[in-house]
Amino acid sequence: MSFFARTRLDRLHTPQSYAGMRVTATGLLLAMAAVYLAARHFEPIHPAAGFVRAFAEAAMVGGLADWFAVTALFRHPLRLPIPHTAIIPRNKDRIGDTLALFLRDNFLTPSVVARRMRGVDVAGAAGRFLTAPTVGGEGRLRDGASRLVADILGALDQERLGGMVKGAIVQRIAAIDFAPILGQALSAAIKEDRHVPLLDGAIRWAGRALEANEHLIRAMIHERAGAVMRWTGLDETLANKIIDGLLRLLDEMSIDPAHPLRVRAEDGLNALADDLQSEERLRRRVADLRDALLDNPAMRHWIDGLWEQARAALLGAVNDPGSAMSGRLGEMAKQLGEALQQDERLRLTINRFVRRAAVGGAARYGDGIVTLVSDTIRGWDARTVTDRLEAAVGRDLQYIRVNGTLVGGLVGLTIHTLNHVG
Repeated sequence: MSFFARTRLDRLHTPQSYAGMRVTATGLLLAMAAVYLAARHFEPIHPAAGFVRAFAEAAMVGGLADWFAVTALFRHPLRLPIPHTAIIPRNKDRIGDTLALFLRDNFLTPSVVARRMRGVDVAGAAGRFLTAPTVGGEGRLRDGASRLVADILGALDQERLGGMVKGAIVQRIAAIDFAPILGQALSAAIKEDRHVPLLDGAIRWAGRALEANEHLIRAMIHERAGAVMRWTGLDETLANKIIDGLLRLLDEMSIDPAHPLRVRAEDGLNALADDLQSEERLRRRVADLRDALLDNPAMRHWIDGLWEQARAALLGAVNDPGSAMSGRLGEMAKQLGEALQQDERLRLTINRFVRRAAVGGAARYGDGIVTLVSDTIRGWDARTVTDRLEAAVGRDLQYIRVNGTLVGGLVGLTIHTLNHVG
């Protein structure tokens, strides 16, 4: 049923339409009473008035009978405590229990849910929505969901929400044991020789640092050399030899992958990778470093900025869902939608998961829903139940009164005609 059809249906069942229909049915009954009195007055004057009197008399009887029947459902007619009247208020609790049992037996049992979900293609519907999110009602659904998210974000306390999100991020990071992760990453990098550029970079950096700090090395040797070495100039010669030797060593390490010092460096990296995964002391040191980093104001400031960026991006997406879905996010969503429609195994897996989740929900929460419905109706006062049911079906019941009046009149007219002919 479309939105506009539901709107028209809701409009037909408004309290105003129900009250108007009740006035119509009562007015028709009073009109039949007036017609009856007039026809009875004119019957001695004109024989045709007898047919009108018979119609109006039977219509009054039918209308009164149906008025009594309809009224007896919701209250005591004329406020008289007639037996077997005010049926709904007197049986409110039983109605609630019966409705709850009806829901349980026809909607909330696992077998019923499984049978109804068997033909539901949730994955296919999701795939169609993701590939064409702006078509028809799906576009209205997307826009409505975007407005809802925007309203929720706008209504929440941003300071409190931001504090909760940032606290959750910090708590999540603090719960991560980074040492094994770092060890596994380092071990995998070594196996794939991804550490080689790192070693080459470290060797080149050491060479540049040595060249930039030659004067420091020469000054240190000069200060520690004896007077004789300084007088003969041997300290300068020694400094040149040391610097040249270190530079030559670094050159050899950068050229020869099998250089002993380079091999020892790689062995040290392997040992570090193993220790990060197995050495408790090293794991504690990494954890202490992690905690100190989280306590650093710069890290806190970075997390604050991360939250603000995420919030701004989310608000931008919900305020303009069309542009958000037209970029990389939209392309990813479209690819996912195509996969859901084309990959039979994926679709079956998702539908099976949804079906099992629905069946599990019915098995776990079905009785709770039934109890909630029953207890809610039991908690209503009799007038509330009566007013809600009367507002829901009262208009149709007033049509019964109208039909009873007219049908009763036709039956009376028929009997009078047959008696007159006979």
